[in-house]
Amino acid sequence: MKSARTPLLPVDDRQSVLADRFSPWVPRTLYEMLLAAAELHPDRPYLITDDQTWTYRQMADWSAAVAGGLQAAGLRPGEHVALVMANYPAFAALKFAVAAVGCVAVPVNILNRRDELAYVLRQSRAALLVTMDRFRDLDYLGMLDDIAPGWETAGGGEALPDLRSIVVFKAEGEGRAGAPPFETLAATAPVEAKADPRAPADIIYTSGTTGSPKGVLLTHDMLLRAAFGSAYARAFEDGRRIHFSLPMNHVYGYVEGLLAALFVGGAVVPHLKFDPRETLRTIERHGVSDLLLIPTMTLAVLDALEATSVDTSSLKAMLSSGGRTPPGLWDRILQTLPGIEITTGYGMSECTASTTVTRPDDPAERLKTTNGRLRDVGPAGDAAIANRLVDYRVVDPATGNVLNPGEVGELMARGTGVTQGYFDKPDATAEAFDAEGWLHTGDLGRIDADGYLTLVGRVKESYRCGGEQVTPSEIEDVLMVHPAVVQAFVAPVPDDRMGEVGVAFIVTRPGHTLEPHALVDWCSARLARFKVPRHILPIVADEVPLTPSGRPRKFLLSRMAAERLGLS
Repeated sequence: MKSARTPLLPVDDRQSVLADRFSPWVPRTLYEMLLAAAELHPDRPYLITDDQTWTYRQMADWSAAVAGGLQAAGLRPGEHVALVMANYPAFAALKFAVAAVGCVAVPVNILNRRDELAYVLRQSRAALLVTMDRFRDLDYLGMLDDIAPGWETAGGGEALPDLRSIVVFKAEGEGRAGAPPFETLAATAPVEAKADPRAPADIIYTSGTTGSPKGVLLTHDMLLRAAFGSAYARAFEDGRRIHFSLPMNHVYGYVEGLLAALFVGGAVVPHLKFDPRETLRTIERHGVSDLLLIPTMTLAVLDALEATSVDTSSLKAMLSSGGRTPPGLWDRILQTLPGIEITTGYGMSECTASTTVTRPDDPAERLKTTNGRLRDVGPAGDAAIANRLVDYRVVDPATGNVLNPGEVGELMARGTGVTQGYFDKPDATAEAFDAEGWLHTGDLGRIDADGYLTLVGRVKESYRCGGEQVTPSEIEDVLMVHPAVVQAFVAPVPDDRMGEVGVAFIVTRPGHTLEPHALVDWCSARLARFKVPRHILPIVADEVPLTPSGRPRKFLLSRMAAERLGLS
């Protein structure tokens, strides 16, 4: 079903409205921002599910009640509250409640297994854990039984000495007798807000593309400036309605969705799990105007649209970012959903959220060739760096010398949007920054004279084959234009003769069969000999170890390749 898509006002006009409304910038806590939005838009929907909608006032009241429950439970300002919570409405209420009482939230990756969960709880020194009982195939209470037996009444015990109490949210299981349920976190006593906008609001653990996660410290003001920057750079209209299934324990769904909507009295429509057909039905059912996706999700939605009759006329915008973009994706979006504003960007937890983004009115060529322009965030930015939160420069990874526009090197970041470091990891913090305070992002890229950034790969993902430097993304780009390939991921394994050689994991397009020799020949005709992968291995899309933002965890792929090839 197709209806006419109502055009938006010009980008500059929408940005002017936002700039006027929030200039000069006023630092707030997350809870204070929710209260301010509830004061302006008490009866507007803020969080929408198929079963229930919470207005701004209802979310503010719910968060205040949970905050009172946290205070009644003995939580003190500055203490850490861990959340193992999928995109339930309770996640939002709890996040704002933690902020209200001056505590620090530790949103845990819901895909973590037992040892990963134990590591984050221990390293973060969480005083309280709020966890789902079960979700998908993950039994969190069973994990806790192994980690800290008797946790229902004894908390973390000797294994997790900082953890005083564990509260259970009934998700897909039956809860646990003897453990306090989530509903106990409610009180009618007035909340005594004690937070400072400059204090940490979150410790968000890195996705771990190259090793163990580290807890990134992010303040209230950093998060809100970045969220406003998303609304400003993408030129949100009043009341924008944003749908996503990206987990809110990661900055993408959290900052670009849950927090960004506050600045225009908008709403979020979060899903617990990604399903492309449900995404399309949600657009129609709830009048969604914006989608947050990673490229593989975008591809699945477009495939589903060909087989699903839905009205997508409410959709005005889409952010497709994170991970590698399959060839032809942008053209396909433009052809399938004509008239919508498509943007892409780049960011990382250490820089709060996206720090580059294409303008909604940029030519399609910018989408196809860049990862966006260094993001102007208007009144939320630093005038000394062109109203940005984060400035970048490109350096030679070997010498540290600053490179000219257009040259490829490591991206270095500095600014008010960059974390001050990792929680309780002084050595990792010192290693992450150079002597001038620039953060090593670990990403390889180039920035052109107009400020547009293009990612090339990861410094630590590059490898040497026969002494020659190999960037996996170059090989992946060649493989993904082969008609039998949907996705390609290249990682190195040790080799006695060459030092390292490439292994290409291939997700095969439906209706095709994997022919390793044909793919090697395909690469040989297009790449230097040292870049041609030695091994071609099949993999199912769901088996690819990804970060929440859609980046492949290459060190895990290398480990997987070594095991499958008998090299470990």
